[in-house]
Amino acid sequence: MTQQFEVFYNWSKRELNLQLDGYKQKQLQRRITTIMTKSGASNLADYAQKIKQDTQIKQDFLDYITINVTEFYRNELMFLEFTQLLVDKIAPQFSHLKIWSAACSTGAEAYSVAMALKKNHFHTRSTIIGTDLDLTVLKKAREGKYRDVEVKNVPTDELKKYFTHDDYHYYLNQEIKDLVSFKKHDLILDRYEKDCHAIICRNVTIYFNDEVKEAIYSSVSDALVPGGLFFIGATETIYNPQKYGFKKVGSFIYEKIE
Repeated sequence: MTQQFEVFYNWSKRELNLQLDGYKQKQLQRRITTIMTKSGASNLADYAQKIKQDTQIKQDFLDYITINVTEFYRNELMFLEFTQLLVDKIAPQFSHLKIWSAACSTGAEAYSVAMALKKNHFHTRSTIIGTDLDLTVLKKAREGKYRDVEVKNVPTDELKKYFTHDDYHYYLNQEIKDLVSFKKHDLILDRYEKDCHAIICRNVTIYFNDEVKEAIYSSVSDALVPGGLFFIGATETIYNPQKYGFKKVGSFIYEKIE
């Protein structure tokens, strides 16, 4: 790590509460250099000043560095496998379900879970939490406004039932929005939820180094009840899942060993 980047990382942690040294460095430094150049800054010290002085530059930086790719029923077959396990195996065992969508971006995944639980009549005894470190995407999640590309996997009957739309956006109805609560959370810095029956954290750990990945997997394991599910992304693999108290039960789904 060059000294200039190290100084910038320390500044980001101090001023923005953003932990950057856990990311894969070559990839991260390319992204920072790209967004810095777009801002007109000539070096990282200059860029830090621009971030402090211009709220739009600050938001552009946060949006570009954090991971905000989302859509309803993303990777449809994988999501169906997860919801079937949740409905058929987990829900019948517990009187109340707690489900955490970590790094949830604009909330499409958390709302997808809510819709699946409602369809199977488990929504009235479920708590669904969506978290992200980006306050802007959390605001969008609470708003529940989506582009057509983000709802492309939603069946037509569910689109009609749970959304209204105009020429530009689809708007999730209040009935589904009320099933999910959102709050800020940093997977590296903050304490984890407890007593979760399922945790969804997809296509996130690929951006982190091995040390941070291991810490996340351990924390997720601690956050799950025995038998709880951990749903990861198609780009991710947990090597030696037993190390974290997991066993593989689906293509990209792990169960906490009792």
